[in-house]
Amino acid sequence: MQNFTFQNGTKIIFGKDQEQLVGQEAAQYGKKLLLHYGGGSIKESGLYDRVVQAVLEQGIEIIELGGVQPNPRVSLVREGVTLCKEHNIDFILAIGGGSVIDSAKAIAAGANYDGDVWDFFTGKSPVTDCLPIGVVLTIPAAGSESSAGSVITNEEGDYKRAVGHGTMRPKFAILNPVLTYTLPSYQTACGITDMMAHILERYFTNEKNVELTDRLCEATLKTIINNAHTVIEDPTNYAARAEIMWAGTLAHNDLLNTGRIGDWGSHDIEHEVSGIYDIAHGAGLAIIFPAWMKYVYKHDVNRFVQFANRVWDVEIDLNDLEKTALAGIKETEQFFSSIGMPITLAEANVGEEHFEEMAKKGTERGPLGNFIKLQEDDVFEIYQLAK
Repeated sequence: MQNFTFQNGTKIIFGKDQEQLVGQEAAQYGKKLLLHYGGGSIKESGLYDRVVQAVLEQGIEIIELGGVQPNPRVSLVREGVTLCKEHNIDFILAIGGGSVIDSAKAIAAGANYDGDVWDFFTGKSPVTDCLPIGVVLTIPAAGSESSAGSVITNEEGDYKRAVGHGTMRPKFAILNPVLTYTLPSYQTACGITDMMAHILERYFTNEKNVELTDRLCEATLKTIINNAHTVIEDPTNYAARAEIMWAGTLAHNDLLNTGRIGDWGSHDIEHEVSGIYDIAHGAGLAIIFPAWMKYVYKHDVNRFVQFANRVWDVEIDLNDLEKTALAGIKETEQFFSSIGMPITLAEANVGEEHFEEMAKKGTERGPLGNFIKLQEDDVFEIYQLAK
């Protein structure tokens, strides 16, 4: 087990009607707030009005910036940075899912920086300080509500890049499973896939003797799997929605990777796909992750056998461990398909025309992943396996 320091400063406020507490939580961080959100769904549901009322009751001034899209754009982030500087914003409140939260984090970092916010995502400048951020979560998926990372797309060149820093963790996150009842089934499935991928990135490690976090990863995966079809078929099932929502947070709050080094190659490979084709991140991961598994499983067949047995209840064939490992990969692929995810690039209307470009762009700052270091040719082959 690796040495580690674990500190997650995000206050989680979980349960029914907890968004009513947003005003008093926000009031701890100042008197001028940037309210950041996506489209009109929060207004149609009444959530926007409830949040605004709770904030105004605390005497907080609100500046608004809506319009966040899936795969959030740096152009809107730049608008947010400008607003923060012009209005001397004290605090940013994000209402939405991972895209809104990631956009809010980028704005929070850029607000205290004299250069262009994209510098953080290219490695030109490190993040050193952020405005405080709060979250009212509406889409369980990305885990951004308590993570230290942000992923943003630059329309110039179709680059999708990530950056992380401890100050980017939200100060609080309000998680009310009821707010997820109206999510379309496809969006729910994308979220399920995204959170599972976050766990799998941590699970496939070269680190030995990490039994506790192995078991935590496996338990969280099984909980997601056990509740996935319920939330899709019965969207207002509070118990199942609660399990999925909390699992999504645990999947990406860094607890599950304590003492181990995760991979993250699949995320980087997928970012090139959604950066160009603008598909949902979860859908892209449903395609890329099984392809990555097929490409690398021989590196540590025993870990893939453990995954197949403990997560998917595949009986271990001691005479053919490779058969067991491949069965676990197949179960993963079939599960993604069963909840409505594409499992090939063709299903997502992604052709082969950009494979070489994506492989080159993805590795331009070095090889991808840690389980196996993937060079440009390796990434190209994974796209081939995924087509």
